[in-house]
Amino acid sequence: MAHISTLGAGIYTYLDLFKGTIPTGTDTASEIAALFVGSVPGTADADHVRMPSVREFPSVGTPANIVNVPVYGQATSSQVQGQSDAPTLEVTVNYVAADMQAIHGLVGQQVAFRFMMAAGPVTKDEGADVTLAVENTEFYFIGKIEAILVNPALTDATTATVTLSAQTDFFGPATI
Repeated sequence: MAHISTLGAGIYTYLDLFKGTIPTGTDTASEIAALFVGSVPGTADADHVRMPSVREFPSVGTPANIVNVPVYGQATSSQVQGQSDAPTLEVTVNYVAADMQAIHGLVGQQVAFRFMMAAGPVTKDEGADVTLAVENTEFYFIGKIEAILVNPALTDATTATVTLSAQTDFFGPATI
């Protein structure tokens, strides 16, 4: 498997959502990654779905929270790493209502997320065996889809902004 540094231009990026029951205590990269193995997205028995027609992805990870610490008698304060706030992630998709039905059904529910950056294409109908055959880097976290806001447009494609919240730490880069 590739490390993130070996992936370059031409990266295929995907966002998969595990919509099944997440066992209590699932809190490591390998435990979350295991949720995505075994079902094929797009089939009736699939436990996960792929976000369709993504146009823009957010930065993935926990942002730094730098705190200024005043020091008595010095002209300049020092800085320390503070506790980071969980980021709100916004994904922009080309909005086609029929393609987004499964995603609309997940609003407000806890799901596991997998951001995957692959060196080659992985279609939504291919299962974990094909995903594993393609060099990829993955980030995992558990959170919720908080909102889907449709952005009508007269001159371009209708888009939607899908707002995600993180309820756990980010795990990655990792490969399965």
